[in-house]
Order: sequence, then C-alpha cells, then structure tokens
Amino acid sequence: MNWFYLIIAGLFEVGFATCLGKAKESSGNTAFWWMLGFFVCLSISMSLLYKATQSLPIGTAYAVWTGIGAFGTVLIGIFVFKEPVHFWRLFFLFTLITSIIGLKFVSA
Repeated sequence: MNWFYLIIAGLFEVGFATCLGKAKESSGNTAFWWMLGFFVCLSISMSLLYKATQSLPIGTAYAVWTGIGAFGTVLIGIFVFKEPVHFWRLFFLFTLITSIIGLKFVSA
C-alpha cells in the first residue's frame, strides 16, 4: 500500500509543478487559483510521501517520488508548455524511469 501512496504522491508532485508553471503564465485572479492548486497539490504530495516513508526506506522513497515528479513534469512541459523534444532529453528520461524501476526491485 505504501508504494501506492508513493506513486500518488509523485503524481501530485507533477500537479504542483504544473500549477506553478501555469501560475507563472497567468495574472490576476487566474494566477491566484493556480497558486491555490499548487499549495493543495503540494500538501497532498508531502502528506502521502510522509505516509509512504513510514515503511519504505527514505532514500528509495524520495528518489522514486522525485523521479515520478521529474518524469511527469517533463511530459507536461513537452505537451502543455511546448518545451523542446530531442534525442538526449528522451534518452535521459528513459534512464530515469529505468532507475526508478530498478529501485523498486531492489527495495523492500
């Protein structure tokens, strides 16, 4: 169950990074709502990360959490914020995912 919490926490990390990016692009009332979304996602993500670390090693949990967040945020950057896509970016994204899967297999 703690791996489930960790995965959901990572997805909320993607959410808070996305909200932060959208807030940067916005102004006025719209920016306020994006920042509110940022703080809600941040709170949920941290709470779930804390819950997951109750039984998972902190180093593994943190690496997986940031890895999921980084992977998701790169995809959001590519598809939502129109960031550039090139071979090396995708290559290192693939190695990140491979490393996360490896950590899952070698951790309790």
